[in-house]
Amino acid sequence: MKKLLRNTLRSSWFQRAVGVLAAEYLRLVWRTNKFTFDPPDVYDIVEPQIPAIFAFWHGQHFLTPFIKTKESYRAKVLISRHRDGEFNAIAVERLGIGLIRGSGDHGGAFHRKGGVGAFREMVHTLQDGCNVALTADVPKRSRVAGLGIIMLARESGRPIMPFAMATSRFIRLKNWDRTTINLPFGRGALVGIKEIHVPPDADAATMEALRLELEETLNEATRRAYAQLGRPGPQDG
Repeated sequence: MKKLLRNTLRSSWFQRAVGVLAAEYLRLVWRTNKFTFDPPDVYDIVEPQIPAIFAFWHGQHFLTPFIKTKESYRAKVLISRHRDGEFNAIAVERLGIGLIRGSGDHGGAFHRKGGVGAFREMVHTLQDGCNVALTADVPKRSRVAGLGIIMLARESGRPIMPFAMATSRFIRLKNWDRTTINLPFGRGALVGIKEIHVPPDADAATMEALRLELEETLNEATRRAYAQLGRPGPQDG
């Protein structure tokens, strides 16, 4: 029985079915939540600076494909090569976002997880005028930003745009990243506080300071998004 279940979960037809259903469910959530934007002119601020690196926390990421509000906004998202990432990859592609497969982690498993190739592809994607989106967390360490995204900004010369999205109705799981499943028929908030620029000659101390700034900015954006909706954020338990 376990083998049958495992084979089903790994089958391409099952992964595609789940990915398509997930994409259409998220489309329903987006269309039935009335979103506010902080600042109200956030798109006017961001648009002149694209291509950019869009950063968000893991577990708060399900609605992020919908920041692409114009066909002219080109974007690719980094998704793990792990089999669990297949569901996300299928859903993201159905929502009109391109894929980069690999790891954003710059730890010991960087090479094994396809991190080198993914990093190069992200740099080339930005050079080609296409935005890149990725979670900022160190794997399995919620709300701790990794250095990988700082390295990408230094190498590419493109700004990091940290932002958070939240809805007033949701289910929150009790896992490592407090995954939040957004629900339809409510209100939503998108918060982007400021961009972060990494100098091309940034040394280790500067990069660590900017990593902490990214972490603090994402936490504040997340806190502000949930506060605007009168709901507790993932960091509030």
